[in-house]
Amino acid sequence: MNHSSDSGEDVGEDQEDSSFGLVANVEDALTSFREQWQRELEISPKKDLAKNYASKAPSGIPLDDDATSTENKFLKFQARKLFLEGIEHEQNGKLYEAIQFYKRAVQLVPDIEFRLYESSKVKPREKFESDERLETQDGHSRQNEANDNNENDEEDDSELCVKLSRIIYRNQCVCFPRFEQSGTHISALPMEIVLYILRWVVSSELDLRSLEMFSGVCRGFYISARDAEIWRLACVRVWGVNCGTHEPKYQSWREMYLQRPRLRYNGCYISKTTYIRHGENSFQDQFYRPWHLVEYFRYLRFFPEGRVLMLTSAEEMQTCVNSLKNRIPRNSSVLIGHYRLHDDRVTLILKKQETKGSNNAYRKKRREPMHDSGEQTFHVEFSIQNHQKRVNSQLTWLRYNIFTKYRNGQEGNMYLNLSGRYPPFKFSRVKSYTLESEAPLQ
Repeated sequence: MNHSSDSGEDVGEDQEDSSFGLVANVEDALTSFREQWQRELEISPKKDLAKNYASKAPSGIPLDDDATSTENKFLKFQARKLFLEGIEHEQNGKLYEAIQFYKRAVQLVPDIEFRLYESSKVKPREKFESDERLETQDGHSRQNEANDNNENDEEDDSELCVKLSRIIYRNQCVCFPRFEQSGTHISALPMEIVLYILRWVVSSELDLRSLEMFSGVCRGFYISARDAEIWRLACVRVWGVNCGTHEPKYQSWREMYLQRPRLRYNGCYISKTTYIRHGENSFQDQFYRPWHLVEYFRYLRFFPEGRVLMLTSAEEMQTCVNSLKNRIPRNSSVLIGHYRLHDDRVTLILKKQETKGSNNAYRKKRREPMHDSGEQTFHVEFSIQNHQKRVNSQLTWLRYNIFTKYRNGQEGNMYLNLSGRYPPFKFSRVKSYTLESEAPLQ
């Protein structure tokens, strides 16, 4: 037993001596590697080139006293030069040579591509100032020409679009951030994507007011909002087969949309009717006969696809406006129909909503007489007019007929005299109608 324990202790001591010798060998190898690395740095040609580069640097650039910073600058200079050569080879179609230069540049400075990208970007403030300077020069030249030719100082809209289009083409982007941003700016989007977003802004409800507000942000958005295709689609959606072309009467699709008589879709046309009704005599005083002031409103809402809703009610205006928000209203008092636009006149055909339930069985059981009121169809015609410098903001009554078809097959027609009895409809914008966009303009 003692012999075995002694042998075990000898083996442990031998292992400790061998491990200690291995550690000593590793430390010696590491020390020799460091000494060799220092000698290579002293005789390295990069250091001589760095010294020559530092000596040839312009006198106006301050040089660091530390040799390490000087060598880092030289490495960045060499990596930049190699990376640019790689770009040149790639543009010429020499992909293999380009890869070799890229590898050598990345070996010197791993993030050389990011550094080149940051250094090539134009500062937003400098770009803004340069564009403002160009605009000022263009403004002075136009002013001098106007003074020489005795012309008006106001620019035509087409000339303004041409001028701004040149600036956008020169900048190669729709817009640019005025201040530095860490996130992705909308200027990174191409023009095609911006125009597609604008179709969602206009939407199928033809919210051109939001498009005009968008154009007031900057010159890039101004040019984007003047896209001819957007305004052409808006005109086709308003007039349909009767749209035609904007030439020769109008200079552009936008001018045609703004100047040609049309309906408004981002609100309601409201008409207020007031009259006095005679009351009954009081049982206490036979000589007293009261008078009652009756007041109610008519509401009209048009949709671009040709649908129209009409409501006559004496309730609060907010409640009535909310009843016309959807194309299929829940209020059974709302009349549903369609309209047709021709020049400055709009013709409406309206009917009452069909009720789902029927009480015919209950009536037959009780044997009560049924009143044959018939199915009524309302034919209305309006004239589109301007009101107080607001374009297409008033509808004036021209014709109002009620056609009744009874169950026994007979038909009736009632014509209402509109000479001063029905006040015109005046447009009022409703913000909730264009709060959401369900489909783009197509």
